[in-house]
Amino acid sequence: MLSPDPVTQIAHSPEGPATGAFFDLDGTLVAGFTATAHASDRIRRGQARIGEVLGVIEASLRYKLGRMQFERLLVRAAGYLRGESLADLDEIGERLFAEQVSERVYPLMREIVEAHRQRGHTVVLSSSALTIHAEPVARALGISNVVCNTFELDEAGLLTGRINRPVVWGTQKAAAAQRFCEANGVDLARSYFYSDGDEDAPLMALVGHPRPVNPRAGLAAMAAARDWPVLRLSIPGRRGGAANAIGHFPALGRAALGAAFSSLALRVRRNGRS
Repeated sequence: MLSPDPVTQIAHSPEGPATGAFFDLDGTLVAGFTATAHASDRIRRGQARIGEVLGVIEASLRYKLGRMQFERLLVRAAGYLRGESLADLDEIGERLFAEQVSERVYPLMREIVEAHRQRGHTVVLSSSALTIHAEPVARALGISNVVCNTFELDEAGLLTGRINRPVVWGTQKAAAAQRFCEANGVDLARSYFYSDGDEDAPLMALVGHPRPVNPRAGLAAMAAARDWPVLRLSIPGRRGGAANAIGHFPALGRAALGAAFSSLALRVRRNGRS
């Protein structure tokens, strides 16, 4: 009989790198939305430029209402970062992970990631977020593979204000996972995928071991119809609040908000040097 404990299930699974373990980021590994760390940092310093933030939020709402495509949403947000140094943004992402995001990583997800690592599985952070949000979490959890959205850079390593195509989301996220598996000898039929988002249904349907985590309505309905095991997670002592409310934006809108927050945080930092 299959154990209801996900860590025990993994401990009895086949060993080896041919089994993949794919993890979404926001709402799956981390409670809420990683980019809110940039927002809270900016607000705490009292130097947020409300016009830019409101512009991205407005675009996110238009996306949610079906009046804007995701690529336009993400590119619009990335435009705020044009000319910035990726190295500076990465440094801010690392600092904010240590200060704010680390405490929002679900304890059980830490155990699950480590259980897959112990079995020698190929562990991948697969997210529609941008590198500045995904990579600090991956490093902290010992995840060496990251498949997410990336910034386009010029010859000097500065951001052009555009995102590299194809944008990783929905069916393109599933396609990116398939390309990763082909390049790395991973069998999707033996693999696991952990996610909370409705937009991740295409990849969830491809893996042999779908694992919805605190799923939103569409994914929850799909899980019930297909009898998928669902993980319900929380962080002891943590309550939902205003910061988590931003996490209810669509997954792609979340990534766009994160890009704007990062830009503003960087400007605050530079102003502090002058």
